[in-house]
Amino acid sequence: MINPTLRAFIKKELRQTLRDVRMRVLLFGAPVIQMTVFGLALSTEIKNIKLAVFARPDDAVAERLTERFYASGWFKPVLFSPTDDPYELIDSGRADAVLIAPRDGLGRAAVRGDGRMQLLIDASNATKGRIVEAYAKNIVAAFIAREYGPAPPRPFSFDVRVLYNPAMESSLFLVPGVMSMVICLITIILTAMSLTREREMGTFETIVSAPLSDSEILLGKTLPFILMGLVVAALVMTAAWLIFGVPVRGPLWEFGAASFFFVVTTVSVGTSISSIARTQQQSMLGGFMFLFPAILMSGIMYPVENMPPAVIAVAYLDPLMYFMRLLRNIMLKGGDLHVFLVNMAALALMAAAAAGLAYNRFRQTLN
Repeated sequence: MINPTLRAFIKKELRQTLRDVRMRVLLFGAPVIQMTVFGLALSTEIKNIKLAVFARPDDAVAERLTERFYASGWFKPVLFSPTDDPYELIDSGRADAVLIAPRDGLGRAAVRGDGRMQLLIDASNATKGRIVEAYAKNIVAAFIAREYGPAPPRPFSFDVRVLYNPAMESSLFLVPGVMSMVICLITIILTAMSLTREREMGTFETIVSAPLSDSEILLGKTLPFILMGLVVAALVMTAAWLIFGVPVRGPLWEFGAASFFFVVTTVSVGTSISSIARTQQQSMLGGFMFLFPAILMSGIMYPVENMPPAVIAVAYLDPLMYFMRLLRNIMLKGGDLHVFLVNMAALALMAAAAAGLAYNRFRQTLN
């Protein structure tokens, strides 16, 4: 038999923990949601690779090879103009890979035995780049064996050129993602716990009674964390460059602008969480409940294109995804202006929406 005193103590702890509806949702709802997201988002298979093919319209051999690429289920076509620059397609993110056939046609070059096809691959994601290269080589090898027989000599050569990360170093791909995770983790958790800490310490009433407006109190609670987040962003950028040798090929003003809007978004999210939670424990759990799905759906570890359509739709509401894309674009690709503007526009809208939500929630808390 359990000691009556111990039994009563256990019942008291369970009752105290579970009496709050918020805590019950965090304890029992969050694991189900996170497990669902984990199971849908985690996939090592690469699909929906955006492929552009430059070939003559009358090149039947190149057309059959292109059909083999698209029929594999791994690649999907990209709309482009024949006058487009293949490198620009990859630099802007419109294509993950570009297949370039000989100018006079792959069929004629194969008859002469001097044909040469080239595949350009975006290797800013090193893992994805390796898999795309392996897919392409397997498809070309099977096509040659079917069209010309397995015996040598090969009718044409197939060259692969890796862009932005020629050595396929994983650090160049992973470090920008880790940077975005670190900034997101610090700003959300610290901000989420700030207001609840004031409540638990009994100093929140003193702040409310001060001769300050709601906006002044909110700015006083959030601006320090925005400044700290920007300092952390500068530190992790410096560490990535000095320690891991990750290049910074784009302008620093783009990095500063992206960091500012991202930190404003995460601090606003943390403020909203702190206005809902009643204790620091709930704030921390609420912060992690936001962070785990955000990290999984950001494309840091696995491409967003691999996920089911419903999860992809939710991923487009993830500020971490846009900031991570901006970091990789700035650090590895030189800060392509089109990519920068598109992702910055989305991040600015999210910052405005998150700041508005945080302000409304904070006013309700004050009242």
